[in-house]
Amino acid sequence: MKIIFMGTPDFSVGTLEALVEAGHDVCLTVTQPDKPKGRGKEMQFTPVKEAALRLGIPVYQPKRVREAECVEELRKYQADVMVVVAFGQILPEEILGMTPYGCINVHASLLPKYRGAAPIQWSIISGEQVTGVTTMQMDAGLDTGDMLLKTEVAITAEETGESLHDKLAKAGAALCVETLERLQDGTLKPEKQGESPTPYAKMLDKKMGNIDWTRPAAEIERLVRGLNSWPSAYTHWDKKVMKIWKAKVVSQADFDATIDVLKKTAPGTVVTVEKERFLVQTGDGLLAVEELQIPGKKRMETSAFLRGYTFEEGTVLTDGSKE
Repeated sequence: MKIIFMGTPDFSVGTLEALVEAGHDVCLTVTQPDKPKGRGKEMQFTPVKEAALRLGIPVYQPKRVREAECVEELRKYQADVMVVVAFGQILPEEILGMTPYGCINVHASLLPKYRGAAPIQWSIISGEQVTGVTTMQMDAGLDTGDMLLKTEVAITAEETGESLHDKLAKAGAALCVETLERLQDGTLKPEKQGESPTPYAKMLDKKMGNIDWTRPAAEIERLVRGLNSWPSAYTHWDKKVMKIWKAKVVSQADFDATIDVLKKTAPGTVVTVEKERFLVQTGDGLLAVEELQIPGKKRMETSAFLRGYTFEEGTVLTDGSKE
């Protein structure tokens, strides 16, 4: 098939590569404009642009796809279908209906669950045990089009936003290739979406990583995993931001102290410091911090941190609001 591919981040790259490997004619790649990055503010290509240039595919980077100039540019290619994977802009109806097979989207959830910009991370934060990828016939709504194919991916107890991202990107690439094959031979049966049983998977921001120690330990642990590697979960210690990269829920019944004492301890208080970790009281249960990072330092195991800094039982970690 002759394809216009629309995508921007790393998640999109595997699908672009899979389409080329499957023998499709990707005649154009559409991606977001380059952006300045780092101290030098040098312009950086999007991951999809880098992949497209490596594959010898023309690249088009409109500021707004809704503009008439962009619509007419895409029309010139007379593609059979558009494949959209985390592009980052809402497509107008002129583009949605431009090609014979419309626009096929690869979405990183089992729709209608987790419509929105960050389904990967929210599935972990919300405690899902299974997620997946859905291919969808795009319509004017936001992730509301008819579902085409789905594939499930298990969420392990150690899963992070980063590791799940990679699994779903790989699964989505294979599913997109299968979807186009079945779309072309007419064996697909589109399925209407019902109402979403989950909240909208809103875009991530740094503020949501600020740990509220009054929440249950299990909930905080999922937040740590879901926001790893970006934007990360964090707390405040000694007027410094301490990023928490790995944590584990510890049963109070297994802890060498009376539960009655722990119930009187304020959330955010370090109740004990061990050789390789420290335990923090939460609103419900204890959280063992096993990997962290402080300003000016790389990520480190908690054991390395404890060898270099004075950190004692009774230390209080906060949300920074009173510092």
